[in-house]
Amino acid sequence: MEFKRVPPSEELKDFIECYWLIYNEESSPVDQKIIPDGFPEIILHFGDPFKIRIKQQWEIQPINLLAGQITRYFFLQNTGPSNILGIKFKPAALTHLFTISMYQITNRVIELNNHILEHKLNLGALRLADNHHVRIQMVENSLKKIVTTDLINTPIEKAVRSIFSTNGMISVADLCDASEMSERQLQRTFKKYIGLPPKLYARIIRFSRIFEVVQNKKLNGIELGLEAGFYDQSHFIRNFKAFTGEDPSQYFFDQPNLANFFLKK
Repeated sequence: MEFKRVPPSEELKDFIECYWLIYNEESSPVDQKIIPDGFPEIILHFGDPFKIRIKQQWEIQPINLLAGQITRYFFLQNTGPSNILGIKFKPAALTHLFTISMYQITNRVIELNNHILEHKLNLGALRLADNHHVRIQMVENSLKKIVTTDLINTPIEKAVRSIFSTNGMISVADLCDASEMSERQLQRTFKKYIGLPPKLYARIIRFSRIFEVVQNKKLNGIELGLEAGFYDQSHFIRNFKAFTGEDPSQYFFDQPNLANFFLKK
């Protein structure tokens, strides 16, 4: 399986985290674990579709998908050769651009049947394009037409930036100060734009920091937890298990899988 990450244009860097591509010519099914990373996505399959298992049953996914914030791991499985284009949006961008209420798709990966969104991204034309390079340029052109207002100075973006700049180690009170919102406003705004309470979202970003640390330093479990900002080892292990289902000492950080690809920037 081949993974590739493509940065957005300078004009869209406040709205798009990255584009990502996955190619796999093998048809044999392989289970892949997906774990939270804090970003919503649009996912377009140009090869065979995937199966998804969030609870007990495997279900075939549609080829055009909208993925909200997730709070725990789930599993995917290819049904044949894969050819995928993903658009990873900034945390608040989908609501800002398309007025989507993100709490409605929390812990869900659903068919992309929002006609306004499909029209604005021109998905029909995307499916006729020859390759992902052309498709990414088409997405860029479509998004540039609808980016008419500033996201970077909105209260929600100020709060999100504060979470990322502190690696998730920030209190709700400090988030209120950073965004100039009351706690009630903060909770309501996060529900609409992010789909999660601010405290839980900060936990996810703090957890994702582990994957950045592990790329740069060879550390044991205790050292890794401390470096990622967990001053209590049991707290570190509980958080890691909650998001991955595994003990950090048993997790394969170097394995070439989807979870590590998405979290290792």
